[in-house]
Amino acid sequence: MKVAVCFNRAPSQPVKGSATDIISEQGAEIEAIEVRQALSKRGYAARLMPLGPDLATFISEMQHLSPALAFNLCEGFWGESRQEMHVASLFELMRIPYTGATPLCLGLTQDKARTKDLLVRYHLPTPKYTVAKPGQLLLRTPDMAFPLIVKPRAEDASLGITADSVVTSDKALRERVHFIHDMYRQEALIEEFIEGRELNVAVLGDRRFEVLPISEIVFEQGLARPIVSYDGKWMESSEEFARTRPVCPASLRSKEDMLIRDVALRACKILECRDYARVDIRLRDGVPYILEVNANPDISQDAGLARAARAGGLTYPALIERILDMAKQRKENPHA
Repeated sequence: MKVAVCFNRAPSQPVKGSATDIISEQGAEIEAIEVRQALSKRGYAARLMPLGPDLATFISEMQHLSPALAFNLCEGFWGESRQEMHVASLFELMRIPYTGATPLCLGLTQDKARTKDLLVRYHLPTPKYTVAKPGQLLLRTPDMAFPLIVKPRAEDASLGITADSVVTSDKALRERVHFIHDMYRQEALIEEFIEGRELNVAVLGDRRFEVLPISEIVFEQGLARPIVSYDGKWMESSEEFARTRPVCPASLRSKEDMLIRDVALRACKILECRDYARVDIRLRDGVPYILEVNANPDISQDAGLARAARAGGLTYPALIERILDMAKQRKENPHA
């Protein structure tokens, strides 16, 4: 079977944010190479298909290749992560079955505020939050107490997250909100900062879901803040990276494990995730607060989802083939 492993190329300089943000964008190509290798081991004729700034060239090459399926690893379009949903729409317009989430799911989950609106609507726990628009004077509601954390509203991969993202005064809050407005050219999400254990819940499935072993991010002493910062996720030479350690499976009491799995599953169903997803949670006083729902998270070999799959007995090639099989089943039964 012919499979196009599609990924987005990164411009030489980020279109917004800081200069080092380009590292996370370049990771898409590394991920695609690993996925292609895994598919080749399983007997598929897999070919890398980069999506650069020339959309017409990409469409022409896809039409020439005429793949049976597209393995969609595109996380945006030429530096614009908010265009991720439109790439999935392109596959639908070209009538090419593809892996991963639908355009609607990708759009909703990338918008952190909309995601949280839905979680609240369905009575799932998430930190108190508000959105700060440019020029807005009142930045927090009366029921929001410090410490707070400030994030870009519509980014992923920990973009814009540093130790300075956690603020403890109105002055620091204003400064960080202005930083998001200026650097990322979008609204800022302001959340209650939850002091607690950081957990990642990887989920596989299409309509019927399976929760993989839960992973914990352990923050070692010496960090300015116990958070998954951009440097802690991407800058391997940084102290933050060295002191941010994943442990899978996490050591949890049976009741905690069941509650966390239930909350993650409900979130994935509400947002209509598909094939694979990751729910990021902070556990405080027995309450699993949902921070984010990540549709189409990183599935490179050293990323959290693949680590959870290994802990659950799935090799990397088996994980990749399982994701592809779900897209294959949709192709064979398009009305399912």
